[in-house]
Amino acid sequence: TGLLFVFSTCFYAGAQNIAVSDSAKISLITCSPGPEVYAKFGHTAIRYQEPTTGMDVVFNYGIFDFNVTGFYYKFIKGETDYQLGVYDTRYFLPEYKERNSQVTEQVLNLTKEEKQKLVDALFTNYLPENRIYRYNFIFDNCATRPRDKILEVISDRVDYSNDSTLKTFRDWVGEYTGKKSWTMFGIDLVFGMDADKYSSRWNSMFLPEILSKEFGAVQLVSSGGSKRPLVISEEILVNKIPDQSDKSFWYREPLFITLVLLAAGSILTFYEYRRKKHYKSIDSILLITTGLAGVIIFYLMFCSIHPLVKSNFNLLWCNPLNVFVGIFLWVKKGRVAINFFQLANVILFLAVLIVFVLSIQSINVASIPAICLLLVRSLYWFSVRKFHA
Repeated sequence: TGLLFVFSTCFYAGAQNIAVSDSAKISLITCSPGPEVYAKFGHTAIRYQEPTTGMDVVFNYGIFDFNVTGFYYKFIKGETDYQLGVYDTRYFLPEYKERNSQVTEQVLNLTKEEKQKLVDALFTNYLPENRIYRYNFIFDNCATRPRDKILEVISDRVDYSNDSTLKTFRDWVGEYTGKKSWTMFGIDLVFGMDADKYSSRWNSMFLPEILSKEFGAVQLVSSGGSKRPLVISEEILVNKIPDQSDKSFWYREPLFITLVLLAAGSILTFYEYRRKKHYKSIDSILLITTGLAGVIIFYLMFCSIHPLVKSNFNLLWCNPLNVFVGIFLWVKKGRVAINFFQLANVILFLAVLIVFVLSIQSINVASIPAICLLLVRSLYWFSVRKFHA
């Protein structure tokens, strides 16, 4: 990465007032998803080739720095800054070959005037005072920025294909993370009601592969009615090698794990009931774990500027107060207060199940066994009180 920034800095010094030739090519570059969490959705860039000078560079809006002070705190809060990087294509492609991502190039059918406007706009955007932007996962990312820059310079009307898949934001994210994965389980916990809204064609292009598909079908219509395709050719620059190790195992999936926990917890609760015992450590672990999850959900709801995390009904069962109750269980003088809290928990657990049944908000199916186990343990609390009455 350091080498790329050195190249970018040197390149910037000689990249002003570039005159685009008739033979210049500008392409949309789409990289398929990679294994890392931050690469799950793929990547988009703009390639500019100038045969007259030998220039062949990529404009990449996906540059960020893990070493920035408070990076993770800013990321959680939604205040992550990304920036535009410009570097030689020969440095760009090997990175995606190494992570085994397919790289597809779509050459854009732009007029010379449109190419000049786009190149000028990109280099202006690369000025030190302009290159940094506030990243937004849905509405302002490495795919939407290239889309907007390209469409801004097109003078003709953009005619999209009528063939467009209508999905919610949650569904789109699930397509790329795997609906049965632990990644999606965590995302579903922090996503609120807004994630269940249907994404428009425009907003769906936050995903690089969807942007590529949409651009591939676009027709540009002039004032006189003549049409030209936005993409005139498509080529795979880097092939993806099939990865056999990419298989998932059902016994590692969240639903299987939470079902096992529900079964084990129910059997243990029955054993406790027959023996008139109470293993407080079980309740303490469950409450503290869900409470810590609730702290994250609460923070995202009220302090974060991330989209799609507001109005989250998962807060009903991942209650931040559970952390304190999980500790307070061990204090004998707190039993009366815990009685009220456990009664409130029963109501909240039933309420979140109703939310799921009525489809008020989509909840990850793996959460249902966990909620049921919490409900079983809260109800058992009142039996314990009878034993010790």
